[in-house]
Amino acid sequence: MPLENFGSILNFAEEIESRDQAFYEAAAGNPACAAFRQLFSELAAEAGKNVKAIQRTRRENVTEMILEPIRDFVRAPFCEACEGAAVLGAAEVLEAARRLETRAQRYYTEAAEKMSALPEVSRSLKAFGKIRKARQVKLAGLEA
Repeated sequence: MPLENFGSILNFAEEIESRDQAFYEAAAGNPACAAFRQLFSELAAEAGKNVKAIQRTRRENVTEMILEPIRDFVRAPFCEACEGAAVLGAAEVLEAARRLETRAQRYYTEAAEKMSALPEVSRSLKAFGKIRKARQVKLAGLEA
């Protein structure tokens, strides 16, 4: 499905954050991931904050929105299904979390480039990308 405008890009960003939040909440409740419970709880809370920040970005910039369509940007490369966080082993959950963070960072970076006509929105998307990059680094050093 193509991401053709300001609204669709931010709606998909909100969807990514909501799904990741659900994944991290399930991971935090997984007994096999007890050693990482606090980290996964923090990541879930951050995702919740990101949803609110994305919604705020949409509200604050909707009047400045350019109706010019976005071209050559689709959801498919950013659709990462990560189910079963509540029942997977810790190593599998960590690997899935790394994939989620990489995917989200890539999405925000590419979306920021597509939204360059709206500098404030582009900056916000880049900031979300930096957050996800920092989370990648945090997860990279962990082993189950």
